[in-house]
Amino acid sequence: MNAVELSEEGPTEWYSEPLERVFERLDSDEEGLTDDEATDRRAEFGPNELEQEAGVSPYRLFLSQFQDFLIYLLIFAALLSVAVGVLPGTAPKYEEAALILLILLANGLFGFVQDYRAEMSIKSLQELSTPNATVLRNGETVTVDAADVVPGDIVVIEQGSVIPADARLVDATAMETNEAALTGESTSVTKVSGTVDADAPLAERDNMVFMSTTAIKGRGRAVVVATGMDTEVGDIATEIQEAEPRETPFQKEVDELGKRIGFGIVALILVIAATQFVFTAAGWLSILLTGITLAVAAVPEGLPAVVTLTLALGSRKILDRDALVRRLPVVESLGSVEVIVSDKTGTLTENQMTVKRVYFDGAAYDVTGSGLSTDGEFRRDGERANPEELTPLLSCGAYCNDAERTPNSADDEYYGDPTEVALLVAAAKSNVAPAHERLREIPFSSERKRMTVVARESLSVLSRGDSVGVDSDLTAYMKGAPEVVLERCDRFLEDGEVRELTDAKREEILERNRTFASNALRVLGFAARSVDNTEADPEDIERNMVFLGLQGMIDPPRDEVPEAIEDCQHAGIRVVMATGDNLDTAKAIGRNIGFDSETAMVGADVEALSDDELRDVVENVDVFARVSPQHKVRILRALQGNGHTVAMTGDGVNDAPALRNADVGISMGIRGTDVAQQASDMVLLDDNFVTIRDAVAEGRAIFDNIRKFVNLLLSANAGEVLTVFFGVFVGTLLFPDLFAAEADPLILTPVMLLWINIVTDGLPALALGTDPKAPNILDRPPRNDGQGVIDRRMVFSIISIGLTMTVIGLGVFFYGLAAVRELVTAQTLLFTFIVTVEMVVIQVIRSRYNQSPFSNPWLIAAVAVSFGLQLLVLYTPLNALFDVFPVSAAHWVWIALGTVAFVIVTTVVERTLG
Repeated sequence: MNAVELSEEGPTEWYSEPLERVFERLDSDEEGLTDDEATDRRAEFGPNELEQEAGVSPYRLFLSQFQDFLIYLLIFAALLSVAVGVLPGTAPKYEEAALILLILLANGLFGFVQDYRAEMSIKSLQELSTPNATVLRNGETVTVDAADVVPGDIVVIEQGSVIPADARLVDATAMETNEAALTGESTSVTKVSGTVDADAPLAERDNMVFMSTTAIKGRGRAVVVATGMDTEVGDIATEIQEAEPRETPFQKEVDELGKRIGFGIVALILVIAATQFVFTAAGWLSILLTGITLAVAAVPEGLPAVVTLTLALGSRKILDRDALVRRLPVVESLGSVEVIVSDKTGTLTENQMTVKRVYFDGAAYDVTGSGLSTDGEFRRDGERANPEELTPLLSCGAYCNDAERTPNSADDEYYGDPTEVALLVAAAKSNVAPAHERLREIPFSSERKRMTVVARESLSVLSRGDSVGVDSDLTAYMKGAPEVVLERCDRFLEDGEVRELTDAKREEILERNRTFASNALRVLGFAARSVDNTEADPEDIERNMVFLGLQGMIDPPRDEVPEAIEDCQHAGIRVVMATGDNLDTAKAIGRNIGFDSETAMVGADVEALSDDELRDVVENVDVFARVSPQHKVRILRALQGNGHTVAMTGDGVNDAPALRNADVGISMGIRGTDVAQQASDMVLLDDNFVTIRDAVAEGRAIFDNIRKFVNLLLSANAGEVLTVFFGVFVGTLLFPDLFAAEADPLILTPVMLLWINIVTDGLPALALGTDPKAPNILDRPPRNDGQGVIDRRMVFSIISIGLTMTVIGLGVFFYGLAAVRELVTAQTLLFTFIVTVEMVVIQVIRSRYNQSPFSNPWLIAAVAVSFGLQLLVLYTPLNALFDVFPVSAAHWVWIALGTVAFVIVTTVVERTLG
């Protein structure tokens, strides 16, 4: 069977086929392929690489920053400002157009930089492929480029090897691999040859090794069955490529806001034109100029820039909390999260096996501390115990061990099998170090389920009551499955004496083992004996052992996680755990950190449900175990299908598809793979679940701040537009002689309006983005999809502020006009009044969030600068550019009275609205 026939025959559950059938289908054998066969297959199957999705060109990515309705509206406003210059007796308004376009360009450049980085996600998948691989070619062991590995190749695997492709094991000696990045399994996986059931999930296919995983122990050979995009990692790459980009809720809201403003401006132009035409004697040119000017004034030119910069400031706050935001709109989306689907390993737990309980001398001890830290103590019945009491048991765990501390490193740096590292750390907590001369090792295998080493080390307690009577400085140390170790023992250590192991004592030990295992602990048994011959038959060395005790370990929850989950639940955020670990472990961890583990499900259960059934189930299940990447995506989509805004956390390659599909994808910065980080929206730099809680609080605060400045900008614009419109209308009726004398009878000029919108509104609006969060921000539920930036409460606020500003502002204007009968004097008073009032509006809006005037120093500075700039316009030669005059003290009194009246009215209205 050639390579072409192989590809046409379709996919196979290689792990369940007899090895002979695997070789037959691959047209290979234990001698591997010839060079010619490998060349032909590479031509047929392609290089052993992961395909890249077609990248987005920087040019198109830049243009995409301007594909938004509000952006279109602002571009139209800029063009309109120039286009009016073609009308007789008018000049293009280049200043307005330049300012608007400059703001849009800055906003587009900022978004482009952020999105360009996000588009690089799939490229990191290629970095997982190993540059070289050891294979059999022409019957000889050779090293080839990993891209040249093909189906049918025999791969030679040694400790430390990174697997170049998916392969079926031909033989394996004491082989263990680390597959946490692919499956989520926290412990190393023992690999064996043979067959596996056809329905075995990925994490239980023990006769397979997978691309980009690592052999951490032992050696073996395997026949390659899948390369490139046909591997398990390739499937994940496909999932990422097929994930459609999702708009955040805030992106949808801003787009909808732009449409509302746009339609409102069109309606405004029509109403103004019709009103002036019917009720005034203004000509068509005057009507057109008034409509265009008000339309330009109504557009909140600073809104896109202020939104972008506020999100950027928010991302900086979140970065200070050790979370890096990769897409700006996600900053606000954090505040909308209703469900967090979290991986267990490395996210809720330490991702480091830790000995938590030991059994020695007939008693159980609890072990404090976690991870690689040697800080911890041993407790018996709640009381601190002397760790020296446990020296025989802990020494055995340290001596019968292949893990090592990294040379010339700190105490918390080790390399080797995670289980053996845990034993070294437990020993270090009692100051036991493996300073011994190892003379022989009888390695672990899946058949033996035990490991023994012979060391030049005398365990003194063995000489007391040792019926074997060996007087030697050599000791054999054994560790393994408790029941297997017990079978090799005929004595046990108790009260410092070696005693006969009775059936009753044997059952007591096994019962203790079952108790440890029921708490999801991985339990190992330990034994030792004195020997006098390192060359003896293994059966002779591993007999008549003295049982020392048990050590139970687990990848424990982070200490701060239970409180963080409780805080999330209090804030109306549901947390769901989805892990590749087995059900018992998942349930035990879930119970410890506050989940309801009774309804836990496994991936096979998820697979058996239809999409509709799963949507019902996910609302009541907090723990999912033995889930594959496809299961995680289905769980995510089921929650989203129920209308939830979902955040997904993860660190492994297997998490990347779900991270890409989530409303907010959150990866780990320390333990996370490049794939997970590049597929995510936010990276936790400290891998701490607590950081998610803090980021959610900041996200909610950012949404509050966005609401404040949207309220400010739209209220101000509404007041300006209504003031100008009614001012022109009423002024034409009350002072026809003055208004008739003006070629462009506006009570505020376009330059004044642009100054107010960009400078005196823009700076305080930007400073609002730095407002501190409310102290009770996590005491309220997340906002739902139907609760937009502008709600009914804000609409009433905008209308009330706008109308109050209009009524009082026109009073100030017509006071000035009646007093001096000069339009420029009335314009100056109104111009200054609006600038002053809008400084006050800020605190009127902030008071709704129970924030004092002095809680934000940046806002105080922004208000001072804005007001200072207004004084600069009034009292320097700049007043000629704005066609205003220096306001006198008497005029300031009138402006102050109008401002006080405005504050009283708006405060009463705001409190009435609640």
